[in-house]
Amino acid sequence: MQLIEINHTMRNSRKNFITRAIVRCGALLTLILLFVVGCGSHNNEQTQPGNNTYKHSMSGAPRSLDPIKAANKYANTAVLAVFDTLYTYKYLARPYEIKTSLAEALPAISNNGKTYTVKIKPGNFFHDHPSFLNGQGREVTAADFIYSMKRNFDPALNATGKWLWRDFVMGLQEWADSGADYDQPINGLFALDKYTIQINLIKPYPQLIHTLAMGYAAIVPREPAEYYGKEFGVNPVGSGPFIFESFDSEVAKFSRNTSFRQEPINLDFEGYESSNHVNFALENIDGKSPPFIDHLEIHFIKQSMSKWLSFNKGNEIQYSTIPPQLSHKVLQSQNPIKLTDDVAAQFNHSHNNELGFTYFGFNMQSEAFGYSDDPIQNEKNKMLRCAIRKAHDWSQRNDAFYFGIGNVFPGVIVPGTYDFDSNISNDSIIYDLAEAKRLLQQGAWGSNNLPPFEYHAVGSVENQRIYEQTRGFLMQLGYPAEKINFKQHVNFGALDKAVENGAAPFFFMGWNMDYPDAQNTLQLFYGPNKAPGSNKFSYDNKRYDELYEQALIMPESVERKTIFAALNQMVIDECVVISGINRTFISLWHKKVIFYPTEDITGASFLKYVAIKNNEE
Repeated sequence: MQLIEINHTMRNSRKNFITRAIVRCGALLTLILLFVVGCGSHNNEQTQPGNNTYKHSMSGAPRSLDPIKAANKYANTAVLAVFDTLYTYKYLARPYEIKTSLAEALPAISNNGKTYTVKIKPGNFFHDHPSFLNGQGREVTAADFIYSMKRNFDPALNATGKWLWRDFVMGLQEWADSGADYDQPINGLFALDKYTIQINLIKPYPQLIHTLAMGYAAIVPREPAEYYGKEFGVNPVGSGPFIFESFDSEVAKFSRNTSFRQEPINLDFEGYESSNHVNFALENIDGKSPPFIDHLEIHFIKQSMSKWLSFNKGNEIQYSTIPPQLSHKVLQSQNPIKLTDDVAAQFNHSHNNELGFTYFGFNMQSEAFGYSDDPIQNEKNKMLRCAIRKAHDWSQRNDAFYFGIGNVFPGVIVPGTYDFDSNISNDSIIYDLAEAKRLLQQGAWGSNNLPPFEYHAVGSVENQRIYEQTRGFLMQLGYPAEKINFKQHVNFGALDKAVENGAAPFFFMGWNMDYPDAQNTLQLFYGPNKAPGSNKFSYDNKRYDELYEQALIMPESVERKTIFAALNQMVIDECVVISGINRTFISLWHKKVIFYPTEDITGASFLKYVAIKNNEE
């Protein structure tokens, strides 16, 4: 992805201090605006400058809002509302393009690719909190970035994102091993002055700038983090566009940060295209500085029908996806995608392919399906995994749950990335029950010795239906019904914890890419990334690790693409994962809401751009 530099219009520090003083002396009126779905003209409507609420919805709830726990899109969406990062992505540009956030410009990189120098913008402040002097949020500095990076390596915090920098940033792992003293300097991170960061790498890391746009790299102030300790995840304090109010398993609430830096939106720079974005009234925010709403709510609703019913009430959530069981009532056409006239008249809508995939994974540490010290048993387990994969009918899965418009592909390199090979063999995703049964027979598996099959997923009506379909596939293969069980988890956080702890021998999950590079999915199978890292499969292949490390320092190139193809084939050949489908998201939102949803990548931050039209037309 081409990196394009941007210079933002900045407030000078003195003006910022004065503005903050005025805001603290003023009173912010809070009125909840009721939304009425209608079909009015966009031309005369303007964004309401304040006193409004946007109610977003997501199908999973995070366990924590601490950036170092931001392991999925549910956590990242909330984290990037409260916290700021050095870099982010353009709002509308596809393919994704990096841009600055807290950083003044793209990093200056040394000729050997091992030293990055980043200047941050002065005049940015953390949210007010009692842990700060006089309760007033202090200015964000280079030292805060260093503190935040150290938190990812503090053994006491059990962070989930250190895999991003463990093998690259000098001294971080050594700092952790020597006692994790936050006052101890390390040779990989320096604050050259109040606003200048220097990052020293062990070896080149082309993806580094992308990692600095992720929730894991969000800037955390030391004072409130130490004030709350391990409770910081339910009491987050950052410098982002919204201020945290409350959080539980059902909803997270935030209010507008009135002191957030003034950076007017340039729609052309953000990637605006009339063919894709003209119907969403985005011109109302052009030239204005976010955030535009006074209150943000993120509702966690795992049942798709419950979400749909709330969405249609008009005064509850204002964003939803389409329940699979209602596709025939909502979609007039699948190819091309076209909504029914009444739905299109009531709601804004968009569709796009996710930068990620849905899959079924085996825990390779499972005695039943994974590795065995006995080479004969090890081969038998592999044949069992391959037989289960061959009995999986992706065509039925696609039709039943993804409107028949998902893109089924082999392996784990996602379509839309540079390294995806459109000529790769489709054998691993072709349903062949006869071949599946042959593999079982070859492995000497029968109804009497097949191991119990425990299927782990978030408990929801839709996931229950996916399980039932999977159960049908297994029974056709010859699996006894009494050996197949559904282990339901109350939310995604609980499922994620079970998978990390190795308690789920077979699990249904999805992966939204953190950044648009195939390395981000291949690292899911890198041995050192095993739990609590991103390698949920506990896949352990020394040759894979060697090739992965060789390619990791390479930029996008034909040579790297060849190595990535070999890594992809290893995962396919060992039947570690049943993969996968690149879903097409159909998003709907109320006409009063001005925004363009970008949930197909974990690192995207879109909620700060949301605006609400006023009632005048």
